[in-house]
Amino acid sequence: MKVNHKRAGTGPTLVLVHGIGHRHQAWEPVFDALAAHHDVIALDLPGFGASPVPDGGMPRSMTATVEAMIATFDEWGLDRPHVAGYSLGGAISLELAAAGAVASATAFSPAGFFTEAERRRALRILTTLRVTTFAPTPLVRLTCGRPALRATSFGSLMAYPGNLDNDRALGDALALRRGKGFRAVARASKGYRFDAPRLDGAIPVAIGWGEHDRIFGVHMADRARAEIPAARVVRLAGCGHVPMSDDPAAVTDLILQTTGARAQLA
Repeated sequence: MKVNHKRAGTGPTLVLVHGIGHRHQAWEPVFDALAAHHDVIALDLPGFGASPVPDGGMPRSMTATVEAMIATFDEWGLDRPHVAGYSLGGAISLELAAAGAVASATAFSPAGFFTEAERRRALRILTTLRVTTFAPTPLVRLTCGRPALRATSFGSLMAYPGNLDNDRALGDALALRRGKGFRAVARASKGYRFDAPRLDGAIPVAIGWGEHDRIFGVHMADRARAEIPAARVVRLAGCGHVPMSDDPAAVTDLILQTTGARAQLA
């Protein structure tokens, strides 16, 4: 399976996994800081970014997605790397930890702690955002290039959309438009819940939740805390659903604390 990725740094391997409709560039605000401590691989999930839809079609369940991830790790010669992800990528990270396939997992606003109504609401927001990206490209470029319009377009994803520069905003919008895996992943999410009892503390797990998350509300962090007592669950002040742009330092710290590259803060 062809998986586009960016790789840099030295040390224990850390794999970064993005959310539905996004691309590996989502991790740009923290990539270099993480690469100072780890061999970092930021990947495009199949059907997103520059990764094509697999020949056999998109995975039809979380189980199939995790199996494909583990197969990719094997192809790359990775033995239980650290992993971090957000939203869909956060759920994948937790599932990989539950499967014993990683050395640690850091999940930001992971899917799987929502009610069915909350899942549908989140998908409505994301689908509406995707529909807007099918406007004529000059209009999308104009929207991404003007701070007020950019804030309106990206405000559901991050607390400080002004932190996005024009080029990255446009690239993210076009990636959302071109994400051929979007519908398949959305369909596969129906009925998904994370099976929390499988995480018993044997593998370090941390969950960060933006206090201003408008996709998966921060109240879901309380569910994660109750369902995974062994996990470290923290609220990220001033952050939305994609916290890497809102507070790169906080995201970097939580990941490095979980991997053991940095001592946990008191």
